[in-house]
Amino acid sequence: MQPTEDRVFRSLLTALVWLGVSSVAATAQSDYPNRPVRIIVPATPGGGSDTFARLIATHLAEAWGQQFYVDNRPGGGTLIGMEATINAGADGHTLYLAPSTFVLLPLTKKNLPVTPADFEPITLAAIVPQLLIVHPDIKAARVDQFTALAKAEPGKLIYGSPGLGTGPQMAMQLFINLTGTEMLHVPYRGVSAVLTDLLAGRVHTMMLNMLTAKPHIDTGKLRALGVTSLKRAEQMPELATIAEQGLTGFEALQWFGLMAPKGTPKPVIAKLSAEIAKGLHLPKTRQQLALQGAEPGGNTPAEFAVFLKEENDRWSAVAKAAKIVPE
Repeated sequence: MQPTEDRVFRSLLTALVWLGVSSVAATAQSDYPNRPVRIIVPATPGGGSDTFARLIATHLAEAWGQQFYVDNRPGGGTLIGMEATINAGADGHTLYLAPSTFVLLPLTKKNLPVTPADFEPITLAAIVPQLLIVHPDIKAARVDQFTALAKAEPGKLIYGSPGLGTGPQMAMQLFINLTGTEMLHVPYRGVSAVLTDLLAGRVHTMMLNMLTAKPHIDTGKLRALGVTSLKRAEQMPELATIAEQGLTGFEALQWFGLMAPKGTPKPVIAKLSAEIAKGLHLPKTRQQLALQGAEPGGNTPAEFAVFLKEENDRWSAVAKAAKIVPE
């Protein structure tokens, strides 16, 4: 075969291979889903993760005429649900609704059987801002006043959290790092136990999601000092963000995102991401999210991957500064 003929042959072969790959990818996308799809939630029914997963499942079932259902797998600090997802295979018919603690796991636990690296990002589903809240006995109405109190008596103010390395604890640790304050941390087993003691005045402050905090704020049993998102929350537009009040760039979100096992076909991930984004921004879905104190996500897989890296970088730095090591 002459050199020119050889080049033509190789070009033709490359084109045929590309067309074959494209055809397979197109078929994978057009055929998906070809059987019921399970969304694994690492929590019990009724919570935020479960609610957001069911909203997504309902929309996708209506859009594609295939069954999407939620499978609750609580326990193991979300590891049971993560393992069940990975073990199911990477064909797009088993998905995972990850809470924001997804990126915190490697910072607090070692020898993990499954890690965030075992998953492919699909889209950010929902964002739930947290609030910096205090007991009414704390004489502060703004972040700067609260910071001044903490600096005046280092270690006297007590903050509670649902446990070391949880989202609310890490958010407060970020606040402490940026303000140069010192507070005593009391870890509890779960949010409800902390909230009980905060309402009783046994702890002075905590970070708490808006849905849980707002009824107590409305009755005057707790006071909100600021929102942890970069923009004001739609449900409480009168409350300034912590970033607005002097801590530029402060952000500590609770979020929920849809993941797939590593190796899931890219066309399937793209198809899921696009359709979920449509569903999340429907007026009826936005209304249901608002009832949970949440705002819709709906970014692309690439954008979600960037978001996850930023979250990992932020909380890795916080953990290092707080001398939190995996156990």
